[in-house]
Amino acid sequence: MRMNQAIVAALHDEMKEDSSVIVFGEDVAEAGGPFKTSDGLLAAFGASRVRDTPISEMAFLGAAVGAAATGLRPVVEIMFVEFLGVALDQLTTEAAKFHYLSNGQIKVPITVRASIGAGLGFGCQHSQTMETWMMGTPGLKLVVPSGPQSAYGLLRAAIRDNNPVVVLEPRVLYAQRAEVKTGVDQIIRIGEASIVAEGEDVTIVALGSTVGTAIEAASKSEWSATIVDLQSLVPWDVDAVEASVRQTGRLVIVEENPYSGGWGADIAAEIGTRLFRELAAPILRITSPDVPVPFGKELENWYRPNAAYVARQVTDYLKRDTIPPHWWEDQQ
Repeated sequence: MRMNQAIVAALHDEMKEDSSVIVFGEDVAEAGGPFKTSDGLLAAFGASRVRDTPISEMAFLGAAVGAAATGLRPVVEIMFVEFLGVALDQLTTEAAKFHYLSNGQIKVPITVRASIGAGLGFGCQHSQTMETWMMGTPGLKLVVPSGPQSAYGLLRAAIRDNNPVVVLEPRVLYAQRAEVKTGVDQIIRIGEASIVAEGEDVTIVALGSTVGTAIEAASKSEWSATIVDLQSLVPWDVDAVEASVRQTGRLVIVEENPYSGGWGADIAAEIGTRLFRELAAPILRITSPDVPVPFGKELENWYRPNAAYVARQVTDYLKRDTIPPHWWEDQQ
């Protein structure tokens, strides 16, 4: 099953079990979604539950917030995460605050899905990840799948949650295939990381598309790593990361993000605060440079941390127990 098919399966299963689950978005009905992530849902559940909307993110996200506050469980699709920018008020000021403002009387069980990330040549306005838009907003939960199985499990968990949950889907993974187990047993608890590899030399924390990058980097190297697929950024599984770093003594964070303001800065700060005296080396963040995502394929490949670069950085880091320079610093 491809990741986009796993997303369809998760939506289908939740809509089948709960008649209050509805789907909104541009081209989600007749066309089956711009990335085929709602293919077949219109035929299965009808136009009253699967609705195409005008190209107005503020309008349909606002409508979904109202629907959630009055008893439905809407799932809203934002084609590219950048388009969420024109509707952030509906999400960060309204949906995220209703429960607090109503003294707990109003729940807002809305799921907002958006595609993110570089790697497909969409240029600087359609290739960002923008996790920090949501991370800095109390009242929201935020999850990021790393493949078909976690896409299925996290999306089902998001739909069942009584709070607003944002699901950021790495676009480059939509075509990735894997065996996917379905059913309620496969729902992933929001806030729980997954240990996808066990090793002794270093802990690598990754998210979304960088999970596969970290696994590939480790497979080509002489060092061994415990690789943590964070899965959830709000809340994030600090206990799992801390436990691993206590064993290895070293932490590397791999992000598809500009260095400044990336989500890894929060992880580094928290683990550094908790384990400062136990770390064998400073915490290394492997990120993209502080530039817009390039359009050209060769430059875009430089922008995203790839497996060969991660392998070199971690090898250098372990050899000296110091932070190696980023590639863009070497170029100066």
